[in-house]
Amino acid sequence: MEKFPIIETERLILSQLEEKDIPFIVEYLQHRIFSDLTSNIPYPYIENDARSWLKMSKEAFENHSGYTFGIRDKEGLIIGAIGLHDREDDKAELGYWIGIPYWNKGYVTEAARAIVNFGLNELGFHKIFATHFLHNPASGRIMEKIGMEQEAVLKQEMKKDGEYFDIVRYSIFKD
Repeated sequence: MEKFPIIETERLILSQLEEKDIPFIVEYLQHRIFSDLTSNIPYPYIENDARSWLKMSKEAFENHSGYTFGIRDKEGLIIGAIGLHDREDDKAELGYWIGIPYWNKGYVTEAARAIVNFGLNELGFHKIFATHFLHNPASGRIMEKIGMEQEAVLKQEMKKDGEYFDIVRYSIFKD
């Protein structure tokens, strides 16, 4: 795919991250809860973190190893992000976050459903998987709502800030 895709859902536009998104990303990810609930969002989150993430996302697309979409409202304002990253063997990993003002409104479920469909049908992945910390069951509920099934609880799988965490892994298959 040469041009980054744009996916529209009922309430959202999923499109490539842009330089203009950086101040919003930094503002959303200022809250400690994002670091506490994810494996790869640091705290404090600063502008350099957002710039590095945009650069990595662009390189992943250019290398055909990943797609990171800004989750936008219909006016084009970024409210979160969602990504699908190739993990080889026809598998991809799904990850997402959304700004606190947009929690519990079904936006991540709507975006994740569209991205999983894109991954299975457009990109041809056989399996898409996602993980969440045991202390973040809301993320697991999103995975279940989009048709993923729990595969395993991986004990002390993730090390963050010197502490080991259990994670839950969900997956969905093409057929």
